[in-house]
Amino acid sequence: MLLSFRVANHRSIKDEVELSLVATELDGRFARKAGVRSQGRELKILPVVGVFGANASGKSNLLKAMHFMHKAVRESFAEWSKNPGVPREPFALDAEGRQETSLFEVELLLPTGGERVRYTYGFELSDERVEAEWLHAYPSGRRQVWFDRDASRSTADGGEITFPGRGLRGAKEAFVEFTRPNSLFLTVAAAMNHPQLSAIHRWFQDNMWLVIPGEDVEERTHWTRELISEADDALRDRFVTLLRSADLGITDLTADPETGDPVLLHHAPGDRDQPLDFWTQESLGTHAWFAFLGPLVQVLKRGGTLLVDELDSSLHPLLAAEVVRIFQDRDANPRTAQLVFTTHDATLLGPTVAERPLDRDQVWITLKRRTGETELYPLTAARKVRNDENLVRRYLQGGYGGVPRLTNGEVARQLALLEEGLKATA
Repeated sequence: MLLSFRVANHRSIKDEVELSLVATELDGRFARKAGVRSQGRELKILPVVGVFGANASGKSNLLKAMHFMHKAVRESFAEWSKNPGVPREPFALDAEGRQETSLFEVELLLPTGGERVRYTYGFELSDERVEAEWLHAYPSGRRQVWFDRDASRSTADGGEITFPGRGLRGAKEAFVEFTRPNSLFLTVAAAMNHPQLSAIHRWFQDNMWLVIPGEDVEERTHWTRELISEADDALRDRFVTLLRSADLGITDLTADPETGDPVLLHHAPGDRDQPLDFWTQESLGTHAWFAFLGPLVQVLKRGGTLLVDELDSSLHPLLAAEVVRIFQDRDANPRTAQLVFTTHDATLLGPTVAERPLDRDQVWITLKRRTGETELYPLTAARKVRNDENLVRRYLQGGYGGVPRLTNGEVARQLALLEEGLKATA
């Protein structure tokens, strides 16, 4: 499970920000017990967090930073070798951004040897190389430094990589010579099948998949189709249940025997089921929901973390709220899969506690400063928030930040003044 993510100097994020999925003292209906203690109290984990904010405030860049870390761990050994340097994207509005390192770090909770163990893994990148990399484990709550890398302490290609503790066992020094300046040691060690480090690497293989509605619909549609074609009866029933529950008029699911394309059966007059051609007769809304089902079902089946940019952009607000509720429900989500999403949809804040699919500590806000930098903070840091507060109204009124600074009708008035000016000079 993902406990937190830290990032600095990536796209619109200049100063370090941290997104936490650890429940606060305000946790209510949805937090799950983690089975470990930290600082004297038992950790509770949130299955969902939503990031709200105005357009261009950096919501998407936060998810893209998480996905960048996912790709870096998976691909640095093989893919980064094709070109010199590191393919990072530092903050572009300040010339000093290119000179400073970019930071990425996750805190994880993983099953290890019959218990759950907390890990912290991170790295810093420059344009040329990996400047630092570290992995710490906390069995029984005590920190073990498994490895530490510092490029400034050595002239060796991969920098100085040390193993100061006894927690990391087996052959490891031999992997150092295979670690290029622009590859991550974790990726190299996993490629060499180190058992302990491969387990950490495997988390990145299966997590932080990014869904961007509208950009990768066709790819996810084909992925969903392949999952359905290979699914057993139980998994296929899950797909059918989700298709039916979306109120799209779908009653069942089959596949074209020649092409393998999905065929959705719809309720038709006379109590009969009518198939429609998926590519020419189904609506864009149906395509969006079908494409979303692959990642959704896969993460619920395995447990993991799904990143969804603009959850509301192609799903009806009521359906988006139901996706959130699926992850919050202990029976529908028994493996504690996690959802991190961005949205503009204030209705997900709910006017009352009963209608609210998110608790107060599951809401985060992005704000763009006048210098173009993204600021990230939890809703509860903006002001003291009562549990019975109308979050929708307060958010839209700007009480928590993260909404455009607009006066009603101001855009229309500015356009009208522009038109008057054009007429006067004609």
